[in-house]
Amino acid sequence: MTITIIIAICILLLVAYTFDLTTEKTKIPSVILLLVFGWGIRQISQFVDVKIPDLSALLPIFGTLGLVLIVLEGALDLEMNKSKFTLVKKTVLTAIVSMFILAFAFAFLIHNIWETPFKIALVNVIPVCVISSSVAIASASNLSGNTKEFVIYESSLSDILGVLFFNFIAFNDLITLHSFGEFGFQLVIMFVISLIATVGLSFLLGRIDHPTKYAPIIILMILIYALSEIYHLPALIFILFFGLFLGNIEELRKIKLFNRISKNNLVEEVNRFRDIVREGAFLIKAFFFTLFGYSFQTEEIINLETLGLALIITASIFLIRFIILFLARIPIMPLLYIAPRGLITILLFFAIPASQVMPLVNKSLVIQVIIITSLIMMFGMMFTKKPEESEQKEVDEQLAPAKKEISE
Repeated sequence: MTITIIIAICILLLVAYTFDLTTEKTKIPSVILLLVFGWGIRQISQFVDVKIPDLSALLPIFGTLGLVLIVLEGALDLEMNKSKFTLVKKTVLTAIVSMFILAFAFAFLIHNIWETPFKIALVNVIPVCVISSSVAIASASNLSGNTKEFVIYESSLSDILGVLFFNFIAFNDLITLHSFGEFGFQLVIMFVISLIATVGLSFLLGRIDHPTKYAPIIILMILIYALSEIYHLPALIFILFFGLFLGNIEELRKIKLFNRISKNNLVEEVNRFRDIVREGAFLIKAFFFTLFGYSFQTEEIINLETLGLALIITASIFLIRFIILFLARIPIMPLLYIAPRGLITILLFFAIPASQVMPLVNKSLVIQVIIITSLIMMFGMMFTKKPEESEQKEVDEQLAPAKKEISE
């Protein structure tokens, strides 16, 4: 039995790696292939009457680890300087505005049509209003220029803001001025923790003189994240902050305080650390999405009772996205298609308190929204031709003006 499990895991990871290799040519995101692969395993196991133990309890664990590593991986690849200010400003705008408009619009409709308390309706719809960085960042690997950075910033911020928004609504019985004050205090605490933890972990990364140095850093990082989550602090802020700090260590050398941390060739250590994180994110992502695909019941995917609402939600997502991109003068293609729901949607859905669960927003609806938005992204990417060098330069200038323009 042990050998059988080892063989199955090896085959799973090799298949996942093959999906990653073919994504650039097929334009089919590896995440979608993993979901189909997991669902296919379930169908085959049922057909040949092979009993596989229920592994659904592992989904939140793999999901949390995957979210941390994927956001960290994306943050490590981002550059922070004056030329990126406009880009960051626009991603914050699209992430916040789209999420708030969708969440309050859906909650208002559910509140009036199904006569559900507004607060409970809002808690239940927030998960489908958040862009999944795990899917978006993986799919953006084939994009170039500031378009790729836009996707990384927007999806990462959407995850962070989505978790903040969800926790604020779900864990406050009454929304009062005191609630907002407490929320602001939590943000301040998290920023202080992020600064101290980031400096400390960076110092350890540059100073540890032992063959095993990256694993303890990652373990400590996950531990800080988990402890922050226990107290409902916005822990993803720390992950994003830590990734941006390490990814821009060369820029930070100009600051005297941080220059001390960058001794012992820290830049080289960061490059190695980035490779380790990328490998870890691949492994966790392969397990999570295959396992999630395996958890799909065929009747949940084709549930006609929720399909209509899923289509309405999906249409609203892309309509609002189109309007926001247009008004913000952001290049619409291919960014319009890159609004998938996925890992963060699942985690928030599982996190809805039992007392606030409503039958209307169930697993079938969530699965259908995830699949439909992912398929739209897939076909959008497949039929969007890669821009010429001159066109890409124009897109980059629209997303982030040159340093000279900003300084002026």
